[in-house]
Amino acid sequence: MNVKPIKTEQDYREALERLEVIFDAKPGTKEGDELEILGILLEKYEKEYFPIELPDPIEAIKFRMEQLNYSQNDLAEIIGLKSRASEILNKKRKLSLEMIRKLTDK
Repeated sequence: MNVKPIKTEQDYREALERLEVIFDAKPGTKEGDELEILGILLEKYEKEYFPIELPDPIEAIKFRMEQLNYSQNDLAEIIGLKSRASEILNKKRKLSLEMIRKLTDK
């Protein structure tokens, strides 16, 4: 096992290549331990250099609506009123806890 800190893009690529080789290693084995350590190092590097921001809640709703082929009318049926759905999608009204619960049930 030759694990080292991931400091450069080259180190990162090499770590990913090694991860592919040992991906199916059994836990408790030498390669299994290497896989676990390598995963931790890769996660740390990716959080620092490739952070993923949380999505805007309204953009997430629009994305999910698109996936489900939902219209604004479909959203209105879930949360109550058509005007309220329009206000939410246009970021003129904040989501209430009750609305969030209704949306997560769908």
